[in-house]
Amino acid sequence: MIEDMVTSPEYRHVPTGTLAVLAQRLGTVWASASTWYRLVRRFAWRRPRLRVHPVKPKIGLRTTRPNEMWHIDTTVIRLLDGTRAYMHAVIDNFSRRILAWPVAETFAPVNSVAVLLDAGRAATPSVTAPVVLADAGVENGNAQVEELIITGVLRRVLAFTELRFSNSMIEAWWRSLKHQWLFLHSLDSVTTVRRLVEFYVDEHNRVLPHSAFRGQTPDEMYFGTGATVPADLTSGAAAARRARAEANRSAACKTCPSLDTVA
Repeated sequence: MIEDMVTSPEYRHVPTGTLAVLAQRLGTVWASASTWYRLVRRFAWRRPRLRVHPVKPKIGLRTTRPNEMWHIDTTVIRLLDGTRAYMHAVIDNFSRRILAWPVAETFAPVNSVAVLLDAGRAATPSVTAPVVLADAGVENGNAQVEELIITGVLRRVLAFTELRFSNSMIEAWWRSLKHQWLFLHSLDSVTTVRRLVEFYVDEHNRVLPHSAFRGQTPDEMYFGTGATVPADLTSGAAAARRARAEANRSAACKTCPSLDTVA
């Protein structure tokens, strides 16, 4: 009876613990929830809960050159004393290079304007004004940002409002920054956060190869200096395979003597 109720589509919306009590109320099974859980694990009964979701795009927005599209976003970093630090960043879509970032003690919409101006000063010359993909938050939809957009130096597109794509590229970078680096340290002050972010941004831009670029770093993609890296890695891997095969063939031991000894 427990198996029938656990695997029945009629009860697929009922959690297992609740199902144990429901069975008691129905007078079908008198057993504790822990017994239900134990039997489900022992016999590997599967709840009929195949989720059906709309198909999501596997590949998001992709540009063909640097400074064609930027992503801007803000994230909150909690400190040990309960206060917060607010970080803004701009990332280039084509190269994944972080163009500008400040860490502030307070949340101020004007910081979005400052980071966009810093990104513009750090960017290489571009034929057209970059399109800035932003969330529809107050930090990206205020009078100061509107004044900057009106000047024509940038064009803004709002994620999920003017465009069906999300701002996932920079959100993915937030996760990497926090979980692979910041959360490994004691975040006791805004100064500490700035120092840690400065190190990680330099590593991300200049040192760490990106999986999407066949071994090239964001800096190499942005400045166009790493065109030979994929071919060099391919030839290096082939040479390593040959050397490993030769070393294995030449190895000999008491159990497996070399071919010369056998002859």
